[in-house]
Amino acid sequence: MDASHNFLAGNRLQLLKSGGEYFPALIAAIEAAAHEVHLETYIFADDTTGRLVAAALARAAQRGVAVRVLVDGFGAREFAAGLGASLTASGVEVMTYRPEAGNTRFRRHRLRRLHRKLSVFDGSSAFVGGINVLDDFDDGRSESARFDFAVRVEGPLVERIHATMRHVWRLVRWASLGRRPPAPVDLPVAPIVQGTTKAALLIRDNLRHRRDIEHAYLAAIRSARREILISNAYFLPGRRFRNALLAAAKRGVSVKLLLQGRVEHVLQHYATQSLYDRMLAAGVRVFEYDKAFLHAKVAVIDSDWATVGSSNIDPFSLLLSREANVVVRDAGFAGQLKADLEAAIAGEARECRAEDQRRRSWLIRLASHAAYAVVRILIGVTRYAGRQYSD
Repeated sequence: MDASHNFLAGNRLQLLKSGGEYFPALIAAIEAAAHEVHLETYIFADDTTGRLVAAALARAAQRGVAVRVLVDGFGAREFAAGLGASLTASGVEVMTYRPEAGNTRFRRHRLRRLHRKLSVFDGSSAFVGGINVLDDFDDGRSESARFDFAVRVEGPLVERIHATMRHVWRLVRWASLGRRPPAPVDLPVAPIVQGTTKAALLIRDNLRHRRDIEHAYLAAIRSARREILISNAYFLPGRRFRNALLAAAKRGVSVKLLLQGRVEHVLQHYATQSLYDRMLAAGVRVFEYDKAFLHAKVAVIDSDWATVGSSNIDPFSLLLSREANVVVRDAGFAGQLKADLEAAIAGEARECRAEDQRRRSWLIRLASHAAYAVVRILIGVTRYAGRQYSD
């Protein structure tokens, strides 16, 4: 689906960088809610941040707000028995998307996760992004916050965000409890126009919206004339996406990738590095962020198109998981995001150069190609891999 058909005018958007800006805004929205709080997250950790958010949710439920929390069964596999149980006791309705139930046996559906990070408050404001509910410094090795983004949305787009959350909530409730959910909360009518920004919500699921996010990226990249700036935690695009970036660089577009520099997940890390040689040879500039873990899933194209969301540019996000991104057509918003990314490139990342790649040992090169092969096999096992991800 072309994102241009989904744009709504009249929104006010606030870009939030990392947990230091996001969690105070999220908790304030929970505290201000009068009717409903609806939250989805892949990870909901039992740490300082998770307990602060959980406490705010519990207080909201205790004052009569309808509070619903949906977590992923793999990313938040310990939540139901821990913070989830205490929230349920406080009156919060908690559910889990595809619970793991302690089963470690691999199944082909196991990679189909709820990877979205969404929340809606009283039907009038929402948050969309890539930030899970967990401490920015949870790895114990970083002096800097995890590099990530979210967006606070007010305006007509909120209803679309709310609608997709209600839809998934109904599906999970039916699958887990075998009964329909109660009628939606009767919310007051909020002012529709809150600002001047045009924005669209794009989701990825396994039915009607399987490739919406990927297609929006491809359309923007193919129409780019000046610059493409992408920051992504797990970057392993398929052939069409790679070729679109290479074609853009060939026609003179400045293409920069800000990627994960630290090894968080070994398989993805080395698989991504297998793509560097061809990218660099085509003139794409690649930077690895190593000040802290990079978790961003954002892009700016031609200084007036931007996206912030949960979707990585890899087959797990683009072919398997439920994802949600906001796409924005606004020079001011895109300019702010671009400034943050350029500052990170200039002061917190190192550029990967062709000569550095050539000096890598044969063992590292072998590991990179092997990791890429393993990822392709995993996707093939799920029966969702298509020709777009073949070489």
